Amino acid sequence: MRVPLKRTVPAVAALLVAAVVAACGSSPSSPTNGASKGAGGLDKGLKVFVIPKNLGNSYFTTADSAKTGGAIAALNALGETGTETSGTAATPASQIPAIQAAIAKGANALIVSATDPSALCPTLDAAMKKGITVVTYDSDAPSCRDLFINQASTAAIGTTEVDIMAKEIHDTGEIGIVSAAATATNQNAWIGYMKQELKKYPKMKLVSIVYGNDDPPTATQVTEGLLEKYPNLKGIISPTTVGILSAAQVVATPKWKGKVIVTGLGTPDEMKAYVADGVAPEFELWNPANLGYLAAYAAVEYASHKITNAPGQTFTAGKLGKFTVGADHEILLGPPYVFSASNINDFNF
Repeated sequence: MRVPLKRTVPAVAALLVAAVVAACGSSPSSPTNGASKGAGGLDKGLKVFVIPKNLGNSYFTTADSAKTGGAIAALNALGETGTETSGTAATPASQIPAIQAAIAKGANALIVSATDPSALCPTLDAAMKKGITVVTYDSDAPSCRDLFINQASTAAIGTTEVDIMAKEIHDTGEIGIVSAAATATNQNAWIGYMKQELKKYPKMKLVSIVYGNDDPPTATQVTEGLLEKYPNLKGIISPTTVGILSAAQVVATPKWKGKVIVTGLGTPDEMKAYVADGVAPEFELWNPANLGYLAAYAAVEYASHKITNAPGQTFTAGKLGKFTVGADHEILLGPPYVFSASNINDFNF
């Protein structure tokens, strides 16, 4: 709600209007509470908390870190106070206390990769009611955020992973999926498109989906169980960086090497050895540091009232250039990138 003050308003009415403004948040022309206006009309001094699914996950370390040029680097450059925080497990029970603590510390903006949208929404809704900007990245919570920074088209991620697998196993054989959590929004959306794409390959059969919960021991265990249950398995797709690494490590053992192909979403540094030995000839991702960087710019632009979440709104995210808010309040980083032996050594993240 935005209420303009006019000099002709009587004193009592003006006080009432001021109270409404204070209750509903800052006006677009004034800085967010606790901040000051900087260059380009952006607020400076915002308290922004970056809350990945879990800490200690190399994917989110890359996405968030100042050293990698991720979200915290962007926030530092913009003059904001950026803090990465979360639990150690990729579960709502671990993530929610970090969100609640950020709210209690006076957050102006939250950048969240949602472990479970249903579980997180009451907390995120409470944040939004306090005037806190909520931006999701990597994994969405569609009904309780202002903007979602999508790493790539959901359809493109799902379909291309199946196409890569089809090429590697010659369109024939049983395949399994090692996903993250059963409740993960992004995983389930990608898998939905995988199932659609599989209709193009009638000789390929999806026999099982297992869940590693973005926990290496669990992902290893469910991969081993999948291979034991389906000894004729030809391929594993894992649309999670933790899952693909665990799956590749299992398949690289003598019992399975040369019999099963792995693909999905991974980081180049972790997957180089498995590309080289043929366990995972091709896989895909995007630059997670750019994803975090874009999320930080979008959060600051929104919290500073420089953009809304209406489709067609545009802003410039520093070195990444210009972006446009699309349908469903979504901002797209770009298409997925396929890594293989021909290019993987060009990347270091």
